[in-house]
Amino acid sequence: MTELLKRFKNFFFKSYAVRDYNFPLLIAVLVLTGIGIAVIGSANPDARTKQILGLLIGFVVMAFLSVTDYIWIQDLYWIMYSALIIVLLFVKLFGEKYNGATRWIAIGSFTFQPSELCKIVMILWAARFIMMHRRTINKPTVLIQYFAFMAVPLLLIYIQPDLSTTLSIGIVLVIVLYMGGLNYRYIVVALAIIIPVTIIFLSIVVRPGQKLIADYQQDRILAWLEPEKHSTSEGYQQQNSIMAIGSGQLTGKGLNNDTADSVKNGNYIVEPETDFIFAIVGEELGFIGCCTVIGLVAAIVFLIIRTGTQARDIGGALLCYGMAAQIGFQAFMNIAVATGIAPNTGIPLPFVSAGLTSLISLYIGIGIVINVGLQKNYISRTGGGLLS
Repeated sequence: MTELLKRFKNFFFKSYAVRDYNFPLLIAVLVLTGIGIAVIGSANPDARTKQILGLLIGFVVMAFLSVTDYIWIQDLYWIMYSALIIVLLFVKLFGEKYNGATRWIAIGSFTFQPSELCKIVMILWAARFIMMHRRTINKPTVLIQYFAFMAVPLLLIYIQPDLSTTLSIGIVLVIVLYMGGLNYRYIVVALAIIIPVTIIFLSIVVRPGQKLIADYQQDRILAWLEPEKHSTSEGYQQQNSIMAIGSGQLTGKGLNNDTADSVKNGNYIVEPETDFIFAIVGEELGFIGCCTVIGLVAAIVFLIIRTGTQARDIGGALLCYGMAAQIGFQAFMNIAVATGIAPNTGIPLPFVSAGLTSLISLYIGIGIVINVGLQKNYISRTGGGLLS
């Protein structure tokens, strides 16, 4: 407790050097967010103001966290974990229901989606947990603890229901565990089990009358496997998304265009500012716009990973790897859905899709990542020691 109070007293007063600030990462994030705001404004002008508000709040929070000692934040990992469970339980009991799912908490005229914040909190928790059990991480008892604590928030998100977010967080936490030193033999055994189970699972869920997943989830899988047969029902949006991306050609039709053959203007995609925002990017900014968005995401992931490789301790490194995995996986899945490579999942495109909680949560993660880099450079300049 004394050590915790000492860190709380000192972490505000570190004299970071401006040259050590990760400006390339900050610029890439801001540019990608700016593109997102522009495209959201074209897809749904009403959502643009809220996204700008999310940018302003997120930037302030990011700036504060970027100069806050991430070690002190990680020391609160059990407090954050417990608070997360309480909030997720609150969602289940008192949350707002929309389109058959209860995922939001209403705060005045705004809605808060705790599952988005869960992505960041669980990365912080996993990084600290693995750091604390670094030498014993491959012991069965420690692994059982890790997966048991991981399962609680994932189950609460799954029953909202939100299968895609559950899988997204679960995959990222497994990646963090592997980067933290999980023996490759566990990976081999897991793959030997997961691959056949997945094949059996898919063969069952496509059958009429199955009870493993909800009907709408089955419809999405069937629409992905047989797009032509479901082109007027569940596969309608994906087919129109593919058409929109192709119609943009090299340079696109331009933002806020009023062309009659626009998929967006014809309202052929429901809520295009969220899950299918990449379709709007393709239609209005063309191939160049799509490559720019993909390039910026790749740059952000690369810069975060590079920060992780230079971190002062394993906790900071795993935090960065987790953030990189979360952003990279979300971007891949969102674009895969928009282009028909994967079934519709409802995963947002980081920094681009509309969503106040999602954007602020991502900026929280970026702020902590920037501090990981600042801490390493600060210690190099001042000669301070590493903290375990």
